[in-house]
Amino acid sequence: MARTRSGSTPPPPAPGAEEERAASRNISGLEALWPFLRPYRRLLAAACLALIFTAAVSLMLPLAVRRVVDNFRGQDGQLLDQYFLAALGIAGLLALGTGLRYALVTRLGERVVADIRRAVFDRVTGMSPAFFETIMTGEVLSRITTDTTLIQSVLGSSASIALRNLLLFCGGLVLMLATSAKLTGLVLLLVPAVLVPILVLGRRLRRISRENQDWIAASSGNASETLGAVQTVQAFTHEEHSRRRFAEMTETAYDVSLRRIHTRALLTVIVIFLVFSGVVGVLWIGARDVRTGSMTEGMLVQFVIYSVIMAGSVAALSEIWGELQRAAGATERLVELLNATDKVQDPAAPQALAQPVRGAITFDAVSFTYPARPDSAALDNVSLRIAPGETVAFVGPSGAGKTTIIQLIQRFYDPSSGTVLLDGVALDQLARSDFRQYLAMVPQDPVIFASSARDNIRFGRPGASDAEVEAAARAAAAHDFISALPQGYDSPLGERGVMLSGGQKQRIAIARAILRDAPVLLLDEATSALDAESERLVQQAVDRLAQGRTTLIVAHRLATVKKADRIVVMDQGRIVATGSHDDLVAEGGLYARLARLQFTDGIAAE
Repeated sequence: MARTRSGSTPPPPAPGAEEERAASRNISGLEALWPFLRPYRRLLAAACLALIFTAAVSLMLPLAVRRVVDNFRGQDGQLLDQYFLAALGIAGLLALGTGLRYALVTRLGERVVADIRRAVFDRVTGMSPAFFETIMTGEVLSRITTDTTLIQSVLGSSASIALRNLLLFCGGLVLMLATSAKLTGLVLLLVPAVLVPILVLGRRLRRISRENQDWIAASSGNASETLGAVQTVQAFTHEEHSRRRFAEMTETAYDVSLRRIHTRALLTVIVIFLVFSGVVGVLWIGARDVRTGSMTEGMLVQFVIYSVIMAGSVAALSEIWGELQRAAGATERLVELLNATDKVQDPAAPQALAQPVRGAITFDAVSFTYPARPDSAALDNVSLRIAPGETVAFVGPSGAGKTTIIQLIQRFYDPSSGTVLLDGVALDQLARSDFRQYLAMVPQDPVIFASSARDNIRFGRPGASDAEVEAAARAAAAHDFISALPQGYDSPLGERGVMLSGGQKQRIAIARAILRDAPVLLLDEATSALDAESERLVQQAVDRLAQGRTTLIVAHRLATVKKADRIVVMDQGRIVATGSHDDLVAEGGLYARLARLQFTDGIAAE
């Protein structure tokens, strides 16, 4: 693979795309746009009719010019005036048709691109986490923005211009033959000389354009990752390294774009020079025919105009060809997202949970390995039954598989073997959107959206009233600090909740889960970022919320799980012990050692 000035190699394509990208060497990738164009066939037909109309009017103009020139020295001035009026009328029709074509084509392009963006976004938001282990979020955003912008340019402009110039080329060729077959034959001799650089350099241009888009996407992904963790970058004084890395990727993208620009410029120079050189040569021969009387001045002017129209059409097509190839590459990249396979799929005929949902959870001989770590088992033959309304805590060292239990219950992944069931129904037999509405989740790293505090809590149940939102905030010990914000519950919390402390973010997330009022409550280190007083208040709220609900708690701090109905001790993906706090301490083993480290050693340290 070719290396760039910075010594980097182009970023790899998305998984599964290598073969498709290598096979596509022309604009056939644009065929994938047809499903998005099909719903707007009438608009497309109207735009095509307007385009054909303007092309036809353009081809009529040289006929009027010929009449004017041939009758310029005539005695009938009235007839000459009529020819001039006809030419003016044709110009008016051309202006009207061009404006109509622009309006229709631009509207079609905007509509189709909006549909594509929505379809891609809908697709990626439904993908399981395994998908995002192999592609960066910034890469996806680049495809939704940069690539769709290229497609919008083609649909809203380049495609119609290409079709119009193709019609002008074909129509002009026919009318040139009708005007002078001899001169037309000389012009056609130039066609092979023009087509060769278009085909040769066009392929190279498409390959470079695709590489350029890959580097732009990689640069966007790097910037997104860095800005998303800007505090960590600054805390480790990593700014200069991050800037250098982004600058290298940006410069590499720039270098590749220069190669694209130079290739396209070379193609344009060659084609335009060959075409217009031919026109000059043909004009010279035509001028000699006029001197010998074998054709009139008007016929020569008519032929020259058609020659210029044809030459301009070929030059425009050679320039637009590169745009079409770039758009074809962009379409391929978007289609890769739309056609990406998700390992987690809803069944064709999903079952329905019996109502009301009780919240019984069963793990039946479940083993699981993460796609990014296929050689390391996150869960190894785990079997567990959780009764409706039971509070079960999962403890153990980091990497024991506790959070994996939570992720499998939400069916972010499917087990490698075994089955996870909710109320006796396997999760893979249910539609994900159906059973997830009965789950409420408080993650270890809560997600706060760049909207108001009220909207962040209402995310748990969009139809909740303001009073219900505030009641949930009070239950989560969040009401006081929210009320102290400049606009209270309507205060924007900033991107990723930059306006809040870690503990405040967690209380917002807990209020969100309380508002959801689901029969199954999942708490993944839900109180890890709280101070002692807030933890006490939130723990009381969680205790009230857990009553009558199936509650799963993942925790490292054993003090938060002592009241659980059952504690499950995990190590290296296996369940090594279960029981109450007192029973597990009495048994010795891993839990007793963890308890001793947290309680006895902690007290001694104090």
